[in-house]
Amino acid sequence: MNSPDPAAAERLARLVNAALTAGADAADAIEFKTTSVGVSFRLGKLEDVQRSESEDLGLRVFVGRRVAFVSSTDLSGDALAGLPGRAVAMARLAPEDKFAGLAPKNMLAKSFPDLELDDPEEPSTVLLVERAREAEGAAMAVPGVTNSEGGSADYGRSMVTLVTSEAFTGGYSTTSRSVSASVIAGDGTEMERDYDYSQARFGADLESAAEVGGRAGERAVRRLNPRKVKTQSVPVFFDPRVSSSLISHFAGAISGAAIARGVSFLKDRMSEAVFSKAVTIIDDPHRKRGLRSKPFDGEGVANRRTVLIDQGRLTTWLLDSASARQLGLQTTGHASRGTGGPPSPASTNLYMAAGELTPADLMADVREGLYVTELIGMGVNGVTGDYSRGAAGFWIENGQIAYPVSEITIAGNLKNMYRELTPAADLVFRYGIDAPTLRIDGMTVAGA
Repeated sequence: MNSPDPAAAERLARLVNAALTAGADAADAIEFKTTSVGVSFRLGKLEDVQRSESEDLGLRVFVGRRVAFVSSTDLSGDALAGLPGRAVAMARLAPEDKFAGLAPKNMLAKSFPDLELDDPEEPSTVLLVERAREAEGAAMAVPGVTNSEGGSADYGRSMVTLVTSEAFTGGYSTTSRSVSASVIAGDGTEMERDYDYSQARFGADLESAAEVGGRAGERAVRRLNPRKVKTQSVPVFFDPRVSSSLISHFAGAISGAAIARGVSFLKDRMSEAVFSKAVTIIDDPHRKRGLRSKPFDGEGVANRRTVLIDQGRLTTWLLDSASARQLGLQTTGHASRGTGGPPSPASTNLYMAAGELTPADLMADVREGLYVTELIGMGVNGVTGDYSRGAAGFWIENGQIAYPVSEITIAGNLKNMYRELTPAADLVFRYGIDAPTLRIDGMTVAGA
């Protein structure tokens, strides 16, 4: 559904109008209504079934350049009646923020594309239990798998409604489905764990539980009997399961909030070559059935597909209205928000375009290297770009995957890593942030 919930829209409009009557110069209100169902299945037995429903709304008011926020999970008339007056009173006591304000009226969305985000068929609990059981069963059936952390299946539905005093009213609903399995191979002190999962807006797009479980089991077995490696500088390959993390670090580095505060390693790199010419990075909020798609941003601004890196060159920051004002620019329609605080910039369906070579072709000339399938820890400095994370995966010898490795650390600096990055041709849209297999030359691998 690509229209606001009528009851929510009416409720929010009353709050906004009451805030203006109480003395606010401008106001907006947002409401989230969510339903989630999840089941877990472990060692052949149903372990847990959960269902939750919640409603939450937030009101933001402006008195001049002073701003305040109030929120409530009680949507009864009595509970909401006092919110506008309380918010206005709080705003009058708040310090001035010269960058505060609603989004420019001329940038608000006037039409909403149909992005196919809401699957009308809600799965039964029986079906979810069967998916979880099948996922774990397929994983446990892989020879070498000895234990299970469980299979799970989940369903969720969310409705978002936004009303502003600039006469904007918009809303949309989304659904999500997922299935996963996590198992252990080996025994004693020689055990290894791995997992797999699939997530989609529509049931028809979800991978089968058997496929997901089978991959989880095979991955766990493949990691058995890992070796240590000596410390050295080699090409490092990032599997698509972990390559998206490098794009996530990039998104954080070009957030308007970080740029405005001067706390990003890319703060002075606008219009410069940050990656090689082989790299293009795109943010697309309008991809149909995308896991992070939405018809407008958290301030009601019309959003659009944006090329963030064009043949290696940085073209824009991710901006909401406040960070745009700080930088003397216009919002790029990337505001994201909850109910209890201000919007902040965030990406939507973010991805790095596929390269020209297959992963095998990219690996063919590597005498020794590392293929990373798991990253551990958060050793990334967003100010300097210094990068150091625990890792596990497979050692490469003479262009081929040779054997599993573990207990290693990979290190570098994102500025250098991005320049040395080459994407493979195996991009698949599976997550909210996607990238193909990536090769980065000259990283330090610290081992035994």
